[in-house]
Amino acid sequence: MISRRRLILGTGATLLAMTAGKLFAREDIIPLWQDDPPGGGGPGGKLHISGNGSWSNIVSPAIQRFQPENANGSAVLIAAGGGYRWIGMGGEAWPVAHWLNAHGYTAYVLSYRLPREKWRAGRLAPLQDAQRAIRLVRSMERKVHLLGFSAGGHLMGMAAARPDFVTYKPQDSLDDITPVVDTVALIYPVITLEPPYTHTDTHAELLGKHPSPQEEAAWSIENYVTHKYPPTFLAQAEDDLISNPHNTRIMHDTCRRMGVSVEQINITRGGHGFGLGRAGSPAAIWDEAYAIWLDSHR
Repeated sequence: MISRRRLILGTGATLLAMTAGKLFAREDIIPLWQDDPPGGGGPGGKLHISGNGSWSNIVSPAIQRFQPENANGSAVLIAAGGGYRWIGMGGEAWPVAHWLNAHGYTAYVLSYRLPREKWRAGRLAPLQDAQRAIRLVRSMERKVHLLGFSAGGHLMGMAAARPDFVTYKPQDSLDDITPVVDTVALIYPVITLEPPYTHTDTHAELLGKHPSPQEEAAWSIENYVTHKYPPTFLAQAEDDLISNPHNTRIMHDTCRRMGVSVEQINITRGGHGFGLGRAGSPAAIWDEAYAIWLDSHR
């Protein structure tokens, strides 16, 4: 019997592809789970797509594959931001996916469950999806790189830091794959949820109104970085009012202390959520720096 969630995914596959501005083959929408995600629950109805291409009401988490004309053998799994309230597909994920294609990289865009959309897994739901997505991409690609923006940076950073953290019971043979990655790039990320950096939507959506210090520490990436953390690329604007620029400094300093290879791009102006950055603006420098860095890890 086909589950309701799988049926929704099947009937909505064409819609998902067309919202990216191109009609993709059916196989380019790849569901993360064979049936309901771990724990079950979740929202009803259809995917919500805002005027600027942001997604919420994630009924069926999946990865969307963008393939280049001349693949270089490496893949990038992208998680856009949105404070775990929505996912910025139109402003971050899809433009970056096409840009990566132009550089020869196969791009996979992750639509992950949002923790307050009635999933019984709660705050674990996005991390379950990220781990499963890494396993899926790893099963298809030679090298897997992570790229996360804002809350998506928090998600990708946490997934990279905790490959051995068991967040769900194995579903099938795919879960025999350890979700390790080759590099991780975090763009204006939320790194820490500990004071005084507790004002973000990421903090509110994951931890609620009155979390304990232990919970805040447990969801702060810097507390899990070891010498095994993958090579890391960081970029953030100094005038970011959403994610305090100390986030990337904390991550940079932690990586250096643990002997992890790290490169940081400091941007004078750009605020938060600039994606690829407007041409000619200070925020537009990170992408080419990232391309050079990423090529060095192919």
